Amino acid sequence: MKKYKIAVLPGDGIGPEIINEALKVLEKTAQKSGISFDFTFGQVGSSAIDSDGNPYPDSTHELCINSDAVLFGAIGDPKYDNDPSAKVRPEQGLLAMRKKLGMYANVRPVRTFSSLAEKSPLRTEIVKGVDFVVIRELTGGIYFGEPRGRSENGDVAFDTCVYSRFEITRILDLAYKMAESRNRKLTVVDKANVLATSRLWRETAKEHASGYPGISTGFMFVDNAAMKLIQCPGDFDVIVTENMFGDILTDEASVITGSLGLLPSASIGEKVSLFEPIHGSYPQAAGMNIANPLGTVFSAVMLLEHLGLADEAKALDRAAELSLEKGIVTKDLDRDSKYGTSDVGDFIRDNI
Repeated sequence: MKKYKIAVLPGDGIGPEIINEALKVLEKTAQKSGISFDFTFGQVGSSAIDSDGNPYPDSTHELCINSDAVLFGAIGDPKYDNDPSAKVRPEQGLLAMRKKLGMYANVRPVRTFSSLAEKSPLRTEIVKGVDFVVIRELTGGIYFGEPRGRSENGDVAFDTCVYSRFEITRILDLAYKMAESRNRKLTVVDKANVLATSRLWRETAKEHASGYPGISTGFMFVDNAAMKLIQCPGDFDVIVTENMFGDILTDEASVITGSLGLLPSASIGEKVSLFEPIHGSYPQAAGMNIANPLGTVFSAVMLLEHLGLADEAKALDRAAELSLEKGIVTKDLDRDSKYGTSDVGDFIRDNI
């Protein structure tokens, strides 16, 4: 029996509840397919600060690097949000985790479901059939560039945007491989008419495209891409872009489906990859059994795909989609719903 080691980091707020539902459906998937998951829990975020003084303890890091994948819930706690003097914060754990695990790419699928088309702020005919992926580079760009700072009088501030050809090539490789497995269309988003780093991105991407003759490669300035995501999101298949542009575009794209609770993500690392829903810790809902577990379940689907378990991923994805079709959803999707977090998880588990 093939066994996979999974590091489980529930985190803060609703994290433990939504992770519990993902584990429930993964265990049923394993039973159905004759594989085995070894789930080992670790602390991160607020709970880790309380017990260890560190939002990403060394013990959690060791657990992650010795696992086949990481399943993560959420980070964030009001007691730190409301204390501007706090020197250690839960969010520092997420940044440390990304850095230490060498997570260089954030992958966010955006897919609409016919049963929820009316939930989108965009017209139904615009969002119908939308299914694309945004791949954001995570280690370079203006968030990490040096020098940065402010003038002595505080009236001038500066940040530096830096990219290497290696960083660009690495994420392009990932983007092209993903495009090969989808509809063979890649859009590189930059600002090459203004920025030197974007010109390096475009130059490198054009060189790279010759190695993938079966992929249609297009280029788009980021301001145009932001507009096209709203006007005609169905035109995209795989989008790849730099760190800050990706940060902004993925948040814009997240509203297309009509609910943050539906959206999964992956952070691809040099040592191990992490899978998590894109929503936050939503502490106001913690312990109330009202959080939408679907973003976490779809993250588990991505985890299965990453492990090469394509059939298992398809089976879990179909069961999760069936919960939407049957109206077995939480109140964020249907205010009159009688179903809670655990009810949705039970339905998906029972229909794999």
